[in-house]
Amino acid sequence: MEQVFSYIIGLGAAVMMPIIFTILGVCIGIKFSKALKSGLLVGVGFVGLSVITSLLTSTLGPALSKVVEIYGLQLKVFDMGWPAAASVAYNTSVGALIIPVCLGVNILMLLTKTTRTVNIDLWNYWHFAFIGAVVYFASESILWGFFAAIVCYIITLVLADYTADRFQKFYDGMEGISIPQPFCQGFVPFAEVINKGLDKIPGMDKLEIDSEGLKKKFGLLGEPLFLGILVGIIIGALSCETWKEVVEKIPYILGVGIKMGAVMELIPRITSLFIEGLKPISEATRELINRKFKGAKGLNIGMSPALVIGHPTTLVVSLLLIPVTLVLAVVLPGNEFLPLASLAGMFYIFPLILPITKGNVVKSFIIGLVVILIGLYFVTDLAPFFTQAAQDVFAKTGDAAVAIPEGFEGGSLDFASSPLAWVVFHLSYSLKWIGVTVLVLFTMFLMFLNRRAIIRYQKASCVENTDNKTE
Repeated sequence: MEQVFSYIIGLGAAVMMPIIFTILGVCIGIKFSKALKSGLLVGVGFVGLSVITSLLTSTLGPALSKVVEIYGLQLKVFDMGWPAAASVAYNTSVGALIIPVCLGVNILMLLTKTTRTVNIDLWNYWHFAFIGAVVYFASESILWGFFAAIVCYIITLVLADYTADRFQKFYDGMEGISIPQPFCQGFVPFAEVINKGLDKIPGMDKLEIDSEGLKKKFGLLGEPLFLGILVGIIIGALSCETWKEVVEKIPYILGVGIKMGAVMELIPRITSLFIEGLKPISEATRELINRKFKGAKGLNIGMSPALVIGHPTTLVVSLLLIPVTLVLAVVLPGNEFLPLASLAGMFYIFPLILPITKGNVVKSFIIGLVVILIGLYFVTDLAPFFTQAAQDVFAKTGDAAVAIPEGFEGGSLDFASSPLAWVVFHLSYSLKWIGVTVLVLFTMFLMFLNRRAIIRYQKASCVENTDNKTE
């Protein structure tokens, strides 16, 4: 089973999406050619996003590694990045069955009206497998591992429903889409609380600056393209030991800047392919549900947050947080994690924060700063358990991606920094039966509230449809 699902996931989103969308499109009545084109567009979008992310990593990686070497910034926990975390997640007993188990839970929740999200974001199921794998190795019990993974999955689906309407209103072309990805959803409660706190600060209303306002206020400096070039040049310059070396490496420094600017400019263009590919599928799905399944009004397709990471506010705030995160990692007492390979995942913090802040750059930056600060400690805390899981997978598979350098522990900003991962882990493992009881009661309470909200939503929709027919 591990080999089967490792093979399926190994195909990647670029291959899986055309297959999934073609099958889904034909099933809901779209012509084969149209369904195939939709899937191919989304698949091409993921290819483009992968290329851009690789450009970001290959550009920043050497420069930041040199900065770390020059200033002696190396910390105890080695950043392995999300590919290593995903490999650890899927190459365990929990990861081998995570897809059918989670799909079964999703179907059961749809039947009991405790969710309205159909989660087809299969390649991101590694997040659930990850928390399950870490709990499994820490507790030496596969049952506790599956318990943690399932609880995380259920909470994520409920949060996806909670954020769906606001997400769809904020982003253009996202009708009928929700985001059941636990890394993004884990920051929603923090964002809600911090955003309300910021609203109470006198004068904060004068800082209501969105991406367009940033351009008007700062001109060229407010453009993601120019900011990318500027930050790239600064990082390139910091990778030089002397001013003489800076002068000698001007072509390299400018190259880093241009490549960073290219990443900022190309991401929105790539993500527009997702919207173009999703539109026929989402429209046909809504029409089918309205026509055939009156009791299932409001169902959403669960998709990757990659669809919307091209928003200008996300790009600007993520870019500004990269150097800030490096400084924080070094100066925070007790932190042992220095993010390098994980920095490309910075964009995925904000897809569900922006609808809460309404795209406000200042608020989004402050929230991002807080969650990153806390997240560094979460990664440090979970590092021994992540290392244990990674070492077991390396011994079994020999996969170089999960090899941890001697004298270091392993960690990753992706999901390990999420409050959801940290809370589920410690309630499942550290507090034993007390924590498990709390998790079960809390999860059942969320499902109850969500079911009540779904039923109320569907009744309101039925009344609205009846009134429209009467008119």
